Amino acid sequence: VQLVESGGGLVQPGGSLRLSCVASGFTATNYYIKWVRQAPGKGPEWLCSINRDDTDRGCAVSVKGRFTISRDNDKNTVYLQMNGLKSEDTALYYCATRVDTANYRGQGTQVTVSS
Repeated sequence: VQLVESGGGLVQPGGSLRLSCVASGFTATNYYIKWVRQAPGKGPEWLCSINRDDTDRGCAVSVKGRFTISRDNDKNTVYLQMNGLKSEDTALYYCATRVDTANYRGQGTQVTVSS
């Protein structure tokens, strides 16, 4: 199983970014992929999750209304659209999943919100 994130970078407050997570190497049909972030000195924070057939998705209250999760199964990709970014959104963002009894995560992509 491999998860590869991209799309991070430096953005000004109020700006937008779309992160991508390309998933490969597994054939499970019933799983969720989630986005998680970790800021320096803080623990991981769950942001959003979406299931394989996109019938169930949700985001944390802290980002609801600003962040949206979606997926394109033809591209094996899950997206995180982030709007109205704030300085406190600065963190390493990564995608993760659990297949059977194993947990997987990508290396992450850095998002820095600064003027």
